[in-house]
Amino acid sequence: MTTPILKVTGLTMDFGGIRALNQLDLDVCAGEIVALIGPNGAGKTTFFNCVTGIYTPTKGDVILTPPGSSKGISLKGMKPNIVTQKGLARTFQNIRLFSKMTVLENVMIGRHCRTKAFILGAILRTKATRREEREILEMSYGLLEKVGLADFANEFAENLSYGAQRRLEIARALATEPLLLLLDEPAAGMNPQETLELDDLIKKIASEGQSILLIEHDMKLVMSLSDRIFVMDYGKKIAQGVPAEIRANPQVIKAYLGEEVDA
Repeated sequence: MTTPILKVTGLTMDFGGIRALNQLDLDVCAGEIVALIGPNGAGKTTFFNCVTGIYTPTKGDVILTPPGSSKGISLKGMKPNIVTQKGLARTFQNIRLFSKMTVLENVMIGRHCRTKAFILGAILRTKATRREEREILEMSYGLLEKVGLADFANEFAENLSYGAQRRLEIARALATEPLLLLLDEPAAGMNPQETLELDDLIKKIASEGQSILLIEHDMKLVMSLSDRIFVMDYGKKIAQGVPAEIRANPQVIKAYLGEEVDA
């Protein structure tokens, strides 16, 4: 059996007397698109915050195992920047870009966790430092081409349309070379055309071997993209399976979907 790239076991998060996550188990295998869904307040973003080091969970563990490796790394208790270095990158429900920096600069910043040059190299302008700068520039332009923003490289991020800002966040996350890309409601606030473009982009990224875990409320998008789906309600996992199983699950329909969804 293939070892999951991400394996979360018994994840529990308490805030005072409130249990936001309750013994949650979840796994993502290499090359998969896995969705985490549930009604507002189910604990989905809290889950992302625990996995990426923003919160330290009360109980449970988060194990990251690079493809081909037999030994996993526990991410529990690591700070967010270290989690990123280990191979998890995320976008946020509320867009977090450097609005007064250019589109290109926003992507280049994503390379910070992979750069090797130190202050002395930057001051002396060594050959290795100059080569690394060229590589960062070339990779950043390549990512902008991938997300359809190459023509806006020198625009300030704040001048982009809403949908374009969402795609820029994805490009910046990809710049970290993640083992697993976490997308927190990437379609939130998008119009139908932007959502279709996002669907195509995520499928394109996944076709190149990128593993993806996403939170999303747009059920048509979830059913279109996902290999597997995990469903939460009140901090607990209530179901998991392929889209067809989730679509027909009475407990899921009652808790979240309300009715069957036409994929």
